[in-house]
Amino acid sequence: MSVSEMFAALQGALGQDQDIREEIRKVVQALEQTAREILTLLQGVHQGPGFQHIPKKCQKAREHFGTVRTQMESLKTKFPADQYYRFHEHWRFVLQRLVFLAAFVVYLESETLVTREAIAEILGIEADRERGFHLDIEDYLSGVLTLASELARLAVNSVTAGDYSRPLRISAFINELDSGFRLLNLKNDSLRKRYDGLKYDVKKIEEVVYDLSIRGLNKEATAGAGGEK
Repeated sequence: MSVSEMFAALQGALGQDQDIREEIRKVVQALEQTAREILTLLQGVHQGPGFQHIPKKCQKAREHFGTVRTQMESLKTKFPADQYYRFHEHWRFVLQRLVFLAAFVVYLESETLVTREAIAEILGIEADRERGFHLDIEDYLSGVLTLASELARLAVNSVTAGDYSRPLRISAFINELDSGFRLLNLKNDSLRKRYDGLKYDVKKIEEVVYDLSIRGLNKEATAGAGGEK
């Protein structure tokens, strides 16, 4: 084979690779649009009347996740199954965003932390690497850390809306989450930096709880803790 033939073959391989990336990019753009729609929907809970409509907003968000599952099925067909990590960077950000959104929905519904397996089911992908297109552990953890920041914001807005018990529940949840992350030996630099930000979320929520305490509103919140969340 001549040099020109060798490079012609290489150009063919590069062209095929570029075609794959372009097909992936199109599906990822659709996923990003769906994620924006879900985020816009859920941002309504931060507004005053938003707490009254949490169940309806969560139900609507789950309908959007049906679209996500369809888009994920399309994404799976755009690249060879054994080359997940070769193209992972293309969908890593949107996948982390979708993890956060799914975790936020589950928290709003039950005030619990969703498992990686449950997130994978919501998104229509696998939890186990061996089974193909899957939810990477670090992507799951990144999404959970974004959830912590969103809950810190929710704690502040809850007080504004006159819901004094919610910040106490959020505080308990975030402290438990922080304890869980302390069990991990994080090596990934990006994930480690994001985890370092969790302490600021913890501090922010503690300040909200402290403010409630000095204003005597924590007693009111505790008295109503047995009521509707």
